[in-house]
Amino acid sequence: MEEEAILSYLESHEEIADSGQFAAERGLDHDKVVNVIKSLHGYRYIDVQDIKRETWVLTEEGHTYAVAGSPEMQLFLAIPPEGISREELQKKLDPAIFKIGSSQAAKNKWLDMGKQISRKVQHAEDRVKNVLVQIKDGKDPEAEDVKALKTRKLIAPQIWKGYSVKKGPNYAPKRKKVATDLTRENMQRGDWKDLEFKEYNFCAKGQPAEGGHLHPLLKVSQQLKMIFLQMGFEEMPTNNFVESSFWNFDALFQPQQHPARDSHDTFFLRAPSTIKQLPEDYVERVKEIHESGGYGSRGYAYEWRRDEANKNLLRTHTTAVSSQMLYLLARNPFQSKKYFSIDRVFRNEAVDRTHLAEFHQIEGLVCDRGLTLGDLIGVLHDFFSRLGMSNLRFKPAYNPYTEPSMEIFSYHEGFKKWVEIGNSGMFRPEMLRPMGLPEDVRVIAWGLSLERPTMILYGIDNIRDLFGHKVDLGLIKRNPICRLGIA
Repeated sequence: MEEEAILSYLESHEEIADSGQFAAERGLDHDKVVNVIKSLHGYRYIDVQDIKRETWVLTEEGHTYAVAGSPEMQLFLAIPPEGISREELQKKLDPAIFKIGSSQAAKNKWLDMGKQISRKVQHAEDRVKNVLVQIKDGKDPEAEDVKALKTRKLIAPQIWKGYSVKKGPNYAPKRKKVATDLTRENMQRGDWKDLEFKEYNFCAKGQPAEGGHLHPLLKVSQQLKMIFLQMGFEEMPTNNFVESSFWNFDALFQPQQHPARDSHDTFFLRAPSTIKQLPEDYVERVKEIHESGGYGSRGYAYEWRRDEANKNLLRTHTTAVSSQMLYLLARNPFQSKKYFSIDRVFRNEAVDRTHLAEFHQIEGLVCDRGLTLGDLIGVLHDFFSRLGMSNLRFKPAYNPYTEPSMEIFSYHEGFKKWVEIGNSGMFRPEMLRPMGLPEDVRVIAWGLSLERPTMILYGIDNIRDLFGHKVDLGLIKRNPICRLGIA
């Protein structure tokens, strides 16, 4: 309808001087007229010139007064011919209306504002409402009225945009439908010879190419892997998420009545519920150390159960892999080793801003003769300094399979507090000696979640924004391609 009106008008006229006036005279929506003008201009049916002019629109307060009348008129009409006390008048009106109306009515000399308020004039014109309605209807007010309403913040300026329109080089009284594709049917009918095709725009930009984006955890994981390799570590195979309770707990000298082995802390498998094969000679040595102790230990003095050790579970830590690697190492002539792993672990924990039931664990261990706690602290400072985290603290802790044990803390600028980022310690003789490792061999080890350092490095204060179903994909696309300042 708008397109037909514009093209037919230009057929007998040189120009549409003002698109706004053109739309108003024909009862058309100016926004729709503008959209049609832009489309016709794109195909060069018409040439256009921009028109800009300042207009006035009502503010929210102005709209209210255009309907209900100005505060001064509302106050004037609330006063009976015989007058009214100030207190009674205040009860009849909104406090804001009374305040503004009193000031403006007194300025207009409509009222006698004493203890008894009375009219000075019998009739008054609500000029404010009349001008507001005039502006609302699109009419131009007097400059004096604009100044008064602007001062009272009842109107606000708005830039009106329109066009003047003339015939373009491709003008026609009716738009020709241009083809965008050459179809099989066009070829068969032969009408392709008469088709007018849309001009191809070689400069137009296509849709942005979507590419893959690495998750921050993958980036930090790769950087951590490179740090371990630079420090001379070799990676452990951690491809099995399912482990037996024996390798996950018993081989680590963790008693079978330990709370971590309860179903509310660990995910046990229904099928297959148990492991089929374990090294029997080693199992017997582990059973002996649990029940009766040895190597300077009294053990736990309880009846160790094989059926409990056979239970399958989703590993709660990658130390289950470490125990198997150390067992294999002990079966051959001893040589020092540095192992690491970065992989997924599972714990039946309540989810909050710092905990998930499924997360990634980084683990490193050094197996050599004569190692001490000082070696562990030195390795940890070296490791975390390469991550850009030099502000560390250590706190004594307890672990069933390490003694001494330490918690590792780093200061988090987002939380403005010290955040635990890992655990560390020296593996106990009760864990190492049953494996068959020599008496002078010590193992220092540490473990931490991958998520905590990533949160610190990327300034994320809620772990659910980093990993899980609530992650914003925009975060993955926006984060840096690499982390600077990390060795």
